[in-house]
Amino acid sequence: MSRQLRPTDVKRLNRSWRRRTEARLALIVESVTQPFNTGSILRSAAAFGVERVWFTGNATLPTHPGTRKTALGTDRFVTWEHLPSPAEAVRAATDDGLRVLALELTDDAVPLHEAPLDGDVCLAVGGEDHGCSPALLEAVATTTYIPQVGRVGSLNVAVATAVALGEARRREWARPATDPGVL
Repeated sequence: MSRQLRPTDVKRLNRSWRRRTEARLALIVESVTQPFNTGSILRSAAAFGVERVWFTGNATLPTHPGTRKTALGTDRFVTWEHLPSPAEAVRAATDDGLRVLALELTDDAVPLHEAPLDGDVCLAVGGEDHGCSPALLEAVATTTYIPQVGRVGSLNVAVATAVALGEARRREWARPATDPGVL
């Protein structure tokens, strides 16, 4: 019978996964206005080892009380900054050596499982009502979407972000470890 891991065992498990994680992961959060979505995104970012989040547009920032409540303190593990425009956020990410992909349903988007998520990646997500702005979509080279088979055509932005971050890490972890002594 399975048993739940003790806190010490969880820390040990997390350390072993961190040792297998080499790629850098970042986010651009454009105009996500609901603080609980922003907090959930930050919590997922901390869980998947996102090193930086750029907030742009009218996104609710991590300093909002609702964001802090949902993030449950995990916001302190993720570096963030606010930039006025999506183009500036994309430029900051590319200047930092990251490949930027927008998570959006567009006519040329590729399914997430086929998206170029290898190496250092920055995922860009858009607001709750309208998704990524035309300015953001124009600034990125690739768009990707999460295939869905149910009767609902979209996911909540925080959930979609977590799915995409999880897929990026899953792909990395599915490759053989470069250090034979790891996991």
